[in-house]
Amino acid sequence: MENAKHQDIKQRIKEQVTGAPVVLYMKGTPQAPQCGFSALAVQVLTACGVPNFASFNVLADAEIRQGIKEYANWPTIPQLYINGEFVGGSDIMREMYQSGELQKLLTEAKNPA
Repeated sequence: MENAKHQDIKQRIKEQVTGAPVVLYMKGTPQAPQCGFSALAVQVLTACGVPNFASFNVLADAEIRQGIKEYANWPTIPQLYINGEFVGGSDIMREMYQSGELQKLLTEAKNPA
């Protein structure tokens, strides 16, 4: 039974990450982040001109909180997905923002070719 439940979580996460061009799994909400890393992730997206993005508060859903770590094979939150692809956490987001790479990815997400 545990395996079926595990598959359900993976399916839910897959639907979430592909359900919007930009998806952020974070602690808290964009309006009220619950950790500094999540706040940084929201600031980076806002600085990139992405006021509207899908976000999921992992503190409100323990299954998603654990499942997303396994889904991306990434141990920490926040996690950013663009066009269904895992991008990284807040440190990677900051580095990509500073290099201009994140803005390019986000522009493509907003205006798919």
